[in-house]
Amino acid sequence: MNLAKNIYNIGVNDENIRLFEGQYKLESGMSYNSYLIKDKKNVILDTVDKRVTSKWLEKLEYALNGEKVDYLVISHMEPDHGFNIKKLAQMFPDMKIIGNVNTFNMFNRFFSIDISNRKIVVKEGEEINIGEHTLKFFMAPMVHWPEVMVTYEQKEKILFSADAFGKFGIIKSNDTWLDEARRFYIGIVGKYGIQVQNLLKKASTLEIKKIYPLHGTILEENINYYINKYNVWSTYEPEEEGILIACSSIHGNTLEAAKYLEKELIKQEKKVELIDLTTQDFSEAVAMAFKFSKLIVASSSYNAGLFPPMVNFLHNLKERNYQKRKVAIIQNGSWAPSSGKIMEKMLHEMTDIDIIDHIITIESTFKEKNKKELQELAKIF
Repeated sequence: MNLAKNIYNIGVNDENIRLFEGQYKLESGMSYNSYLIKDKKNVILDTVDKRVTSKWLEKLEYALNGEKVDYLVISHMEPDHGFNIKKLAQMFPDMKIIGNVNTFNMFNRFFSIDISNRKIVVKEGEEINIGEHTLKFFMAPMVHWPEVMVTYEQKEKILFSADAFGKFGIIKSNDTWLDEARRFYIGIVGKYGIQVQNLLKKASTLEIKKIYPLHGTILEENINYYINKYNVWSTYEPEEEGILIACSSIHGNTLEAAKYLEKELIKQEKKVELIDLTTQDFSEAVAMAFKFSKLIVASSSYNAGLFPPMVNFLHNLKERNYQKRKVAIIQNGSWAPSSGKIMEKMLHEMTDIDIIDHIITIESTFKEKNKKELQELAKIF
C-alpha cells in the first residue's frame, strides 16, 4: 500500500487470529503494520508477527523491486513486531539496525545473532538523513515496553507511533477507529498514563500530519481528534457522562435486577450501558468503564467470596489505574451475602473512587423492596 511518495505499508492483515496476546478477543482479526521508505537509503520500520511472515516477505520483495534494505528501525521489540528481525538481518547482511540503549539491552533475549558491528544506537532527538527524508527519534518508555521509541519523518510530517494510536482489528475500507482503539489503549497501554502524557508533550512540539501505528488504521485526517482522545484516556478523565452497569450473575437474578435498574436510569434520561460479565469480553467491559463517568457493579456472592467474572473485571480495572469515578454497589447472596464488601474493598484499593455508602442487597431473588431501592438509586446516581 503506497501511503505517501516512496512510503509504503508492507504490513499484513491476519484475518484468522481470534485472540490477541492470549486474552483479547478479536472479531475481525488483527493487522501488523510494517513500513518501507525508499530513498537514497531504504529503511524498514519494524517487522511483523510470525503468523504472517510469508505474506510480509512477499510484500517486501515486491516493494523493494530488487533493491536492498539499508536500515531497520526497531520501534518495539515485542514479538508481534520484532519476530522477523533476525530473518531480515540475515537477508541483508549490510543492513544497519537502529534502536536505543534499551532496544539493544533486550535484543539478545530474543535473538542469537551478533549485530555488534551493525547497530546504531540513537538518543532522544537524534536524526538520520536517508536522502529526501530525515528521521528523528523520540523515546517513549513504557508506552508500553521500556524500549519503545517513535520516529518522526520530517518531510511528510509523519509520526510512526509504535503501539500508540493502534487498534484491534484488520485494516479495511470502511474502517472505524474509536471503539477498538479505546479497547486497545485501555488494555495494552492504559496502565501507563503518565508515560503517555510524556509522549504527548513531545508530540505537541511537532507538526504532525499523519500517524502510522503498528496496529490498525493509518491516520491521515483530523489528527487532533486522535491526540485529544489519547489525552483524555491517559489522564483517566471520563470520555463522556454516562453509567456502566457491570453485572456478574450466576442464575440470572442479579442480572434481572441490573436490567430493571437500566430501565429506571433510562426513565431518568441518563445514558446507560449494561454489560453481562459472564458473556462479554472483559476488555470491552473495562474499556466501557473508562469511557463513562459512573459505574454500578452488581454481583452474586460465590463460595463466601465474589463471583469470578466480577473479580476479573475489578482486577483489570485496578491494573489499568481506574480512577476519578463514582460507583454504586449491588450484591446478591442466598445465606451470607459477601460480594458487596469484597467489591467495596477492591474499589477502595483504586485511586479517587467515590463509592455510595449504601450497598443494595438482593437475597436470592429480585423482590419488590429491591425495586424501590433501585428506583431511588436511579434518581440520585
